Amino acid sequence: VNGIPVNDETLSADAIKEVGIFKDYLAHDDTYKHRKTQSQPKFMDRRMRPDWEASGTDIYQKALEHARHVLETHKVPELPEDVRSTIRSIIEEAEEERGVSEKKRQKAAAGA
Repeated sequence: VNGIPVNDETLSADAIKEVGIFKDYLAHDDTYKHRKTQSQPKFMDRRMRPDWEASGTDIYQKALEHARHVLETHKVPELPEDVRSTIRSIIEEAEEERGVSEKKRQKAAAGA
């Protein structure tokens, strides 16, 4: 997440004064100049409608393709050995407390 710069240029106070109230600020050059600085959507297409319609994919298709790609390619990073060891110790301790530890099961099986 990027921070939002707040300064005379990004506030566009001069452009707001120039355009005035109840006018079309979206058509002002200043708006066009800063259109990509505040939001950089991953899937939304900022081209003119005829251009993105001609490309054949819509926002839903792009999001679906991205989701499929993530599901197919994501690799869960392996936990470091010290973390795995700590988790193993916590599980073993909890099993001991509840009488279901692997050691007790092995002893019970050997004595049976």
